Amino acid sequence: MSKRLPVIARCLLIVCCLALLSKAGRAEPEVVQKLANGIYVWQGNPDKREPANCMWVIFKDYVVVIDANFPWAAREIIQKIKATTDKPIRYVLNTHYHSDHSFGNSVFTDIGAIIVNTEATDAENRASKNFANWKDTAHSLAGAREEVAGITFSDRLVFDDGTQRVEMIRLGPAHSNGDAVAYLPKEKIVATGDLCVTWGIGNNVGDPNGSYAGWLNALDRMISWNLATVVPGHGPVSGPEVLRAQKDYLACMREQVQQGIKAGKSVDQLATELDFKKYGVIASDAKANATSVRAMYRHLTSGAP
Repeated sequence: MSKRLPVIARCLLIVCCLALLSKAGRAEPEVVQKLANGIYVWQGNPDKREPANCMWVIFKDYVVVIDANFPWAAREIIQKIKATTDKPIRYVLNTHYHSDHSFGNSVFTDIGAIIVNTEATDAENRASKNFANWKDTAHSLAGAREEVAGITFSDRLVFDDGTQRVEMIRLGPAHSNGDAVAYLPKEKIVATGDLCVTWGIGNNVGDPNGSYAGWLNALDRMISWNLATVVPGHGPVSGPEVLRAQKDYLACMREQVQQGIKAGKSVDQLATELDFKKYGVIASDAKANATSVRAMYRHLTSGAP
């Protein structure tokens, strides 16, 4: 007899986990939190189109930054960093190529920083036309330019000066092909990029180079690190339980969409019928849930994992 729980039972199991998301730390957007000695995070503000979180680590002689946000946010973040240290910002990791994590790159390189990407993210960034096709007149890219990586790595790149250690580890393909995280083994902290979020808009699951199977494996890998603190790509800093909640929520949505496809339902039917709001704050936006369902449907019916 199979020990595999039916999909409804497994989905119900995630309710308790996802409820934890609604109790996650509620730092205000644009506020800097000190996570440990020399380690800080600035929480993004989606209302100002500054959505991505930014973490930085102060080494003996320089600063490593995780994610550049948009140009207007990058300028604000640099001032926040300068308030915590007089060390120069030397390196900026893009956890992936999406605009809200990388369009601020040139603001950092203009003050001497080097952009660091996985090789896969670098390829995605170079192939993307997002910067040239920007159409948000309310948020101009004036004064910024497209900036690619000065340093790339295949699977892992470590910065360690004896006081701080940051391991940049590729976990994609997942949310995108090149996803990387910043893991601080001593403090048990990870900055996940968009592999994990804790805000009400949920995940962008529509990247054509992503992999839902890979995403679930990436979450499993981070769970195995026995973390103390998770800095998500968007939303409040939280504990390690959010990785499990994120995994269970995505797995449940993926399975329900797969079952709908097998049952011959249309994408419109699934986008209308499937309701994930009860699964916590990351699933509280019905419009965002419908967008995710549609993206999953397109992705899975194309034969992608």
